[in-house]
Amino acid sequence: MCICATLYGQVVSSNTSKIPVIFDTDADNELDDQHALAYLLFSQDRFDIRGITINSTKYQGKGSPVDQHYEEAVRVLKLCGYEAIPVKIGAELGFDQIGVDKTEFDGYQAVDFIHQTAKDRGDLIVIAVGKLTNLALALRKYPALENRMRVVWLGSNYPQPGEYNLKNDPSALNYILRSNVPFEIVTVRYGQNSGASNVRVTLEDIIINMKNVGPRVAPVAGRHGGLFSNFGDYSINLFKNIHLEGDPPSRALYDVVAIAILKDPGFGEKRLIQAPIYESGRWRERPNQDREITIWENFNHTMILHDFFQTMRNNTSPNVETND
Repeated sequence: MCICATLYGQVVSSNTSKIPVIFDTDADNELDDQHALAYLLFSQDRFDIRGITINSTKYQGKGSPVDQHYEEAVRVLKLCGYEAIPVKIGAELGFDQIGVDKTEFDGYQAVDFIHQTAKDRGDLIVIAVGKLTNLALALRKYPALENRMRVVWLGSNYPQPGEYNLKNDPSALNYILRSNVPFEIVTVRYGQNSGASNVRVTLEDIIINMKNVGPRVAPVAGRHGGLFSNFGDYSINLFKNIHLEGDPPSRALYDVVAIAILKDPGFGEKRLIQAPIYESGRWRERPNQDREITIWENFNHTMILHDFFQTMRNNTSPNVETND
């Protein structure tokens, strides 16, 4: 039984002002990036999407090169009917391995795009759902950016150690923590009800809610083969080609949560803390300094999934049959 199928009559709060954003993603890992990007694209009543920037993350030495992350982001844009949105390739390597003294360096296209966009829009929010390398490089090369943008990052098990995005580039995280850029952490917290890992769906949820969902587009080849004419059917294919965990078997839509709390801050709880540092695989608190950051936690998974699925349905072509 779909945990969201009976929720479509509920009201989600709205705001008429649009939020200028860049979405910074490792789009080819797992499947939550793709769903977060689609959710963002279909929420343009709330967001002014200036572009997509790409990074490459790896786990135990395994992971896609940055070009494949780029290709997956472009694939999702095509499936959602928004391929004109700019996509800029960012960092393959880690922050400590990249110098920014040259015109062209690993990740320069994303870094320069972030800089130019923030110059044009001083209220820019960068939604980062992978490692923080592109953002740290941008702040190193263009220090004035810390006064012209805000970073919302899906990452970390704070206050516990670990988490995939953090471990991919802790030096980039620490550079940002030591800067003055407004910084918000949307916690992951594997296996805990208080983090984004609690926003989970089963394959049955996806099949019931996503079949034929989204605008109909020219067929697009999927990551695992096949041709797809809407994002919903591609979503089902992604879920059929990934390992599901737990009882019942499910998968977290981690990155979707970072979009959701910007659409409606009531979807989670936030609090200010004095900025810690991540050293030797552990968080070290720094109580005697002025730098503060925001921690997001205790997410309303029911309302987030309701809004996600409703947003998908609201952007479906009229001639495409959906499942009520």
